[in-house]
Amino acid sequence: MVVRVDYRELKRFMKDGFIALGVPRDDAETCATVLIESDLRGIESHGIGRFKMYVDRMRQGIQHPVTRQTVVNKTANTAVIDGGDGMGQVIAVHAMNMAIDMARSANIGMVAVRNSTHFGITGYYPSMAVEQGMVGLAFSNARSSVAPTFGVEPVIGTNPISFGAPSDEEYPFLLDIATSTTQRGKIELYAREGKPTPKGLTIDIDGNEPTDSVQLLDDFVKGRASLLALGGAGEELGGHKGYGLGVMVEILCSAFANGKFGKALDGMQDGRPVPYGLGHFFIAINVESFVPLPVFKHTTGSIMREIRRSRKAPGHDRIYLAGEKEFDMVKRLKTEGIPIDEPLQKIIRELIAEFKLGRYDFPFLAA
Repeated sequence: MVVRVDYRELKRFMKDGFIALGVPRDDAETCATVLIESDLRGIESHGIGRFKMYVDRMRQGIQHPVTRQTVVNKTANTAVIDGGDGMGQVIAVHAMNMAIDMARSANIGMVAVRNSTHFGITGYYPSMAVEQGMVGLAFSNARSSVAPTFGVEPVIGTNPISFGAPSDEEYPFLLDIATSTTQRGKIELYAREGKPTPKGLTIDIDGNEPTDSVQLLDDFVKGRASLLALGGAGEELGGHKGYGLGVMVEILCSAFANGKFGKALDGMQDGRPVPYGLGHFFIAINVESFVPLPVFKHTTGSIMREIRRSRKAPGHDRIYLAGEKEFDMVKRLKTEGIPIDEPLQKIIRELIAEFKLGRYDFPFLAA
């Protein structure tokens, strides 16, 4: 049975859990904030459902609870950070804040990161720039899980792209997409819910498009199956475009930082788990360097309104812009609560008991 839980209680639970694992209090707040934002936006694959993943990785020693990041190179508007395999959210927030600060004084800020870890939803970080009246972009590479066009072997990651721009609408324009058809976290969600993976999202080493979610997760680990690039298999529906974008992200997130790429990000060496060493790339652009901010906002809003007013397809009464559904979802879930399914309830109960955490207002705890 799915129950609804207040987002503030879920955030408090995750923060307490991070602290129990040795994450400093302020850093735990940062990590929990990014994760709960994912749940609020309706992106279930990157929120509370991923919390256990961080727990497991810290237990394995491949992700450090105390983040010791180092700026290894810096100019007026660029920087390279070595994350030291610390908490990805902490590293990414620091990097984006650096980019924003540089953009204030030097019109644009760009920060490349190496040796980081999973940082949650990519869209969180451009939102930081938007809140400061800037345009923001964020990219990340990931462990190899996507096959190239005409290939069946996983050699690149889901490699997300996010772009945010302020507008005079209630919402900014905020694009947050993987360069694959879906993410591994979505397959994990299907498996947890006992649902098949829709056909056309994956490919196995024989060229088939499997749908057994549990088997897929096992085959991913063994390199026997891959996600497909955005657009799907072949070129007919643009799969080569998603594949090209994925490689672009790989270059941005590894070449500028002299970091890892491809199979070196798989987290295994000589049969044992090692830090993933992910790379990120962040950009903040000072809008006022081009036009007054109100002018930029009005133009962006006008583009959004013109698209929204265009003719609708039969059976549809609304056209959405990137970020609209998520921002509508935030308002709704802050009132209704975050849906938590039974498998996730079980994980939360076990972690509360294991870490001897406090009391939480979770309806399923009394069950």
